[in-house]
Amino acid sequence: MPDERELSAPPGDIALIQRRTVGVLAAGQVLGGVAFGSTVSLGALLAADISGLESLSGLATASVTLGAALCAIPLARLAASQGRRRALTLGNALALVGIAVVLTAAALRVFPLLLLGVILIGAGNAGNLQSRFAATDLSDTSRRGRDLGTVVWATTVGGVLGPLMLTPGETVGSLLGMPPLTGAYAFSIVAQTLALVLYAVALRPDPLRVAQQLARSGEARREHIVEVDRPIVARYAVFAVAGSHVVMASVMAMTPVHLSHLDPRNVTTIVGVTIALHVFGMYGLSPVFGILADRWGRLRTILLGQGILAASLVTAAIGPQSPAAVLVALLLLGLGWSAATVGGAALLTESTPTALRPTRQGRSDTAMTLSAAVGAVLAGGVLGAIGYGGLALVALVVVIAVTVLSPYARR
Repeated sequence: MPDERELSAPPGDIALIQRRTVGVLAAGQVLGGVAFGSTVSLGALLAADISGLESLSGLATASVTLGAALCAIPLARLAASQGRRRALTLGNALALVGIAVVLTAAALRVFPLLLLGVILIGAGNAGNLQSRFAATDLSDTSRRGRDLGTVVWATTVGGVLGPLMLTPGETVGSLLGMPPLTGAYAFSIVAQTLALVLYAVALRPDPLRVAQQLARSGEARREHIVEVDRPIVARYAVFAVAGSHVVMASVMAMTPVHLSHLDPRNVTTIVGVTIALHVFGMYGLSPVFGILADRWGRLRTILLGQGILAASLVTAAIGPQSPAAVLVALLLLGLGWSAATVGGAALLTESTPTALRPTRQGRSDTAMTLSAAVGAVLAGGVLGAIGYGGLALVALVVVIAVTVLSPYARR
């Protein structure tokens, strides 16, 4: 049941509540980044190792995104009825269960069980995705992109550290008797547990419940929180975010496998560094893109992201056999995703009234993650058929589609 004291409490100083909310969400994203960063790096390698087929390596990333897609709308509905805190803590709990299942699958070398565990970790990631929307529940229009970008940026610390934990994680894992390629999950367990406790204890008052209270009482306008409904613009925002995410996820998912062929002797090091820089690109400049979204415009920021994504894909297509070129391509891939995601999430939020936001945000996350799951599965086949450079050119088609349909965001 919802906390009755929270329901009956006056909104108080909205700016103070918002600052506290952004701080708590940012801290949670640091911890979530550590937990999820190693999962992304290890998933494809574990899948290829346990199944014995590199063509199935994309199923690991697909399972992460599938889990997020399946739980995005249920978690959004839980947030709408009981607040962000309940949804975020449930997501972290699901991720912890998923890590335990992955470790069991690696020990028993059971491929279907591995995919089940990764799906549960993806379900937890659906909660992490809600954090960026939670940062906008009480934001006014002039700061919405900045607050969203700040929370997304906080993932940089953990997201960069997570992939870099692969090599030391193997040392820790061997000391703990963990299966090969799973040592970094020891760090994930600690980080995920701390994030769960943080949200359960510190995310008070719940930002979405306060926003709902403001909307019901008619005080939202006094707090400069604009309530509008532009469904066509919202649909384009969902498409832009989903399209950018499927491009990022499909190329990134196949990068560890591709790099393992270029330098088999140093695979964990080269994959760890490349993915770490990619994750830095995803989150490191998100406050800058948030400020651009506030001052320059949401759509322009989305289109900037498409330009950076195009540069990334062209680089990957030109130099697929060069580890340095792949590293640059992955960095640009993260930057393009960041600009498009921050701009798209801000555009979706400001095009939707408070009463409809959790539902539309949940649908956006479902579309984003489900399309990425399909993309990751297909990417394995594309990689085997026409190589890493060919995969980049196929992904470029989606970037063109997002750009061509951008006039819908002006309606």
